Amino acid sequence: MEQALLVFTNVPELVTAQLLARKLVESRLAACVNIMPAVQSIYRWQGQIDEATEVTLLIKTTQQQYDQLQQAIVDIHPYELPEIIATPIVAAYAPYLNWIVAETAKDIHA
Repeated sequence: MEQALLVFTNVPELVTAQLLARKLVESRLAACVNIMPAVQSIYRWQGQIDEATEVTLLIKTTQQQYDQLQQAIVDIHPYELPEIIATPIVAAYAPYLNWIVAETAKDIHA
């Protein structure tokens, strides 16, 4: 079975999150994107400690789609250095994993 991934990224506002999520799902780079608004981030950037309220996206995809998904995030993302972290889904409900694989397959015929 294709390796399913959970990809995380943060964006500065809800509008960007919605735009990115829709693009990823419409292009079959993601089966589903959860948008979690109002996370507080504290981080070091360019030598200073900074804080921001951000919107987190939880993106369900496959290893096969990852490179294109990463590029799509970079293309839309407003940050100079976007956070893009992928982790393998090592255990999950099998029908859900099958759904992720099916929904990110590029050769689906309607």
